[in-house]
Amino acid sequence: MKYEWRKAEKDLYLPKATPALVQLPAFKFFTIKGEGNPNDPAFEGYVGALYALSYAVRMSHKKGLAPEGYFEYTVYPLEGVWDITDEAKKVFDGKLNKDELVFHLMIRQPDFVNADFFEKMKARTMEGNTNPLVENVQFEVLEEGPCVQMLHLGSYDDEPASFEKMEAWAEANGWTRISKLHREIYLTDPRKTAPEKLKTVLRFKVRRA
Repeated sequence: MKYEWRKAEKDLYLPKATPALVQLPAFKFFTIKGEGNPNDPAFEGYVGALYALSYAVRMSHKKGLAPEGYFEYTVYPLEGVWDITDEAKKVFDGKLNKDELVFHLMIRQPDFVNADFFEKMKARTMEGNTNPLVENVQFEVLEEGPCVQMLHLGSYDDEPASFEKMEAWAEANGWTRISKLHREIYLTDPRKTAPEKLKTVLRFKVRRA
């Protein structure tokens, strides 16, 4: 039976539209870093590189390349950790300029993926893919620990209101947001979904106050 993250990991990927605490263990990811406006056409290259490698792993069993422990599964959703450039931080006045964004995009991988298998899949993908950004994809193991998260319904531009709710909930429950860095998990495709119907998991790290 194919592993479905939407069914097996609802607490991580399908939270309610109200803040809650979640504990994140170490997970494996394919990641890529960049800067700039996510609305620019160049951004699609970063996303495409991650999906090219992720689907190479997903389909590896059909080419006789599956590693030990392979099982069929649904590819995990795109995630992004967002910040602004150091120069932008020096003069930040509360108004976001998307051209100054810094992003760390990623797609989670199943436990059977390791660094050696990643390098094998990366080499094969680079042979048959014209996207030069595939070369920049990395394999990382990331552990977030305690976080506050919630489901944001609507436009990305309306996210600040959800973050205000999350910060207020954290403070009321004895937690402090560690930094302005935050993670977004994209459950819907903005190319095919009206802004008011977008579904995005918002998450930031916290520590005990």
